[in-house]
Amino acid sequence: MDTATPVKPDLLIVDDDPLITDTLDFVLGRDFSVHVADSRAQAKSVLRQLETPPELALVDLGLPPTPHRPDEGFRLINELLALSPDIKILVLSGQNDEDNARHARALGAIEFVAKPCEPQRLKELLLKARTITAAERVAEGAGPGIVGTGPAIAKLKQQIRQYADSPFPVLIEGESGSGKELVALSLHRQSPRAMKPYLALNCAAISPSLVEATLFGHARGAFTGASAARAGYFEDARDGSLFLDEIGELPLELQAKLLRVLENGEYQRIGETQSRHSHARVIAATNRDLRQEVKAARFRADLYHRLSVFTVTVPPLRDLGEDKQRLLAHFAEFYAGQSGAAAKFTLDARAEQLWMDYMFPGNVRELRNIVIRLTTKYAGESVNSEQLLAELDPEQGQDRSPDTLPGVDHRGSVEAAKRQLLATRNFRLDESLERMERSYVEAALALTSGNLSQAAKLLGIHRTTLYSRMQSYGALSDRNAPD
Repeated sequence: MDTATPVKPDLLIVDDDPLITDTLDFVLGRDFSVHVADSRAQAKSVLRQLETPPELALVDLGLPPTPHRPDEGFRLINELLALSPDIKILVLSGQNDEDNARHARALGAIEFVAKPCEPQRLKELLLKARTITAAERVAEGAGPGIVGTGPAIAKLKQQIRQYADSPFPVLIEGESGSGKELVALSLHRQSPRAMKPYLALNCAAISPSLVEATLFGHARGAFTGASAARAGYFEDARDGSLFLDEIGELPLELQAKLLRVLENGEYQRIGETQSRHSHARVIAATNRDLRQEVKAARFRADLYHRLSVFTVTVPPLRDLGEDKQRLLAHFAEFYAGQSGAAAKFTLDARAEQLWMDYMFPGNVRELRNIVIRLTTKYAGESVNSEQLLAELDPEQGQDRSPDTLPGVDHRGSVEAAKRQLLATRNFRLDESLERMERSYVEAALALTSGNLSQAAKLLGIHRTTLYSRMQSYGALSDRNAPD
């Protein structure tokens, strides 16, 4: 008879009120392995001590040093999802303004719970979130792969087919939440290595001091705590595929060692002099602009060129047109089945138009979480525009981070321009009054996260014309420069 104690899922609780954390630790500790932090910095420290990222997180928005504002909580949501795209985040906060709740969900939190909340209710929500994660992992292994038939997705699928058979590295670029991990898995599944190991490592998810040992392994006694020899990811991947997510976070001193593996397959375990050889194919991904990282001396130029033998750019959801509807149908069907709902929800005509017009700043991850919430609330019902709007980010895709577009002020008339641009897609820049011109340019850039081609299309002008206008404003950065 097996009497082994079931392994409890890891739960990270981040709140600066010790009364709340102590209470939740006591109540939830029966079902979860609880890890507590009182700030964003401490949360990152706790995560680095864990062998694997937690499955679940319960996060307050008002954290030090700005406990009366939601900024730290928003940043933490972004960082947690960068560390582990699969983590399910619930926000438990007294910062329960509706705009804060909607923005937290747009960033990737699956639900927002206002304080105070009964611990039993939180337990139910966390257990449900874990059930969703388990279902997603099963579906990932046997699902349809990349969903969509539009031009952008057709091009992406064609690139995957084209590059899958090659042994050379692939660099996957794209915004957070756009599906880079799924592209990497598709490259492996469509390659001759499909039956070989596929390992994934998030370079941002582990302490920089442990990255080398994790990648290359170590000998017994190589450092304090190395009580036995251990293989690294390159060794375990053998002749399969090794996916290195968030490659831009790899420390500079390790970039040279990775370059060596890519060039001749050689590496050494820490504490050994014997060279080993890897035959794994490396697939890397980043949401950073590595060209700019190279210019800033934060990423090696030779490694960048070696990694980007083939480059795949995953399109953001706002560029997918009718595929927004296809993704909606796909996830609605899936989560209705998982919840045991008699029928999936539908959108009425006005809600469908709102869905198509929404910018989805959190990309497919945000879309999926919206569908989960709508399935829970409106299974078998028709969702109207007011009900749908309650689930969307009121900023309509504006990035709140201060470094999105240096030199561009997104306030005041820019917000009005953004609303007008969303309402009328036939707007032409040269028809506006000269004094409003800059506001509309800035609004278009904010709506497209600085993408010149998309901003020019939205404004109805040529890309070079937009580039010239931006030069005259002094609102141009290197990452906006045309290729």
